[in-house]
Amino acid sequence: MKAWIERERLDGEVVDCLTVILPTRGCGWDKCYMCGYTLDSDRNATQEKVYRAFEKAAVKKQAEVLKIFTSGSFFDAREVERETREKIYRRAVELGFRKLIVESRPEFLTEAVAEEISQAGIEIEIGIGLETSNDFYREHLINKGFSFEDYRSAVKRVGSVARIKTYLLLKPPLLMEKEAMDDIKKSIEDVKPYTDVVSLNLMTIHSGTYVERLWREGVYRPPWLWSAVEILKWADLDILCDPVAGGKRRGPHNCFKCDGSVIDEIRQFSLTGDKGVFETDCECKERWKLALEAEDLIEKPLFP
Repeated sequence: MKAWIERERLDGEVVDCLTVILPTRGCGWDKCYMCGYTLDSDRNATQEKVYRAFEKAAVKKQAEVLKIFTSGSFFDAREVERETREKIYRRAVELGFRKLIVESRPEFLTEAVAEEISQAGIEIEIGIGLETSNDFYREHLINKGFSFEDYRSAVKRVGSVARIKTYLLLKPPLLMEKEAMDDIKKSIEDVKPYTDVVSLNLMTIHSGTYVERLWREGVYRPPWLWSAVEILKWADLDILCDPVAGGKRRGPHNCFKCDGSVIDEIRQFSLTGDKGVFETDCECKERWKLALEAEDLIEKPLFP
């Protein structure tokens, strides 16, 4: 079990958030081309072990927001049974948490789950990994296993009792940088009627994945941080971004010289929503602009 304190927005404030990764059986789908999170799962996890891990983390650290990751779906009963979830709700309220953030695939967001959420006694925000509103990209480039209509139907079922956070993926495999940026912008427009907030997720290279193979063959590069900055400045809805593995070769990066300051600005923006924080400039921005123009022609990354 891993747990740590980070900062999170809540009702216009920046507060402490306890993030916990529970040792569940992991994602029941486990077929997305870029994902290696099931390596963190525990195929033999019992419900007692899952709840005990939550309790151990929750009582040690004080925070106002509780964020639970399972390397899969919180509302998948094979990972976290309803009885366990309800125990977590009650304990979270007892410990003074004001908000619970979880993740789920659409198929688990049923009418029964909507009723469960309505009785939880705590505000719940659900992250859904839509990745893109483009069904072709999601099916053939990501292998996500559900459609945009599945996402919309799930939101209709639970959107009145929970906040919806939609994960959009910048740069699925086989897309060039500009194609990926165009797809994100189109996806943001498409999810506006259905989401409370967008999480812009920047691709990272997980070991043992299809994306890693493309990366090793030199036909894939993680997204530029400049691309994320442009999207965050362009978007006109509530949007945030946490550049996981930012500044590393397997993660989103620029030239490695300016990465630290750009990542700091992205994280500061995610807490404040202030687009004025983006002040960093670097000579590598010209290489990024060249990549946007040239990569569609050569169909491979122009810079590592």
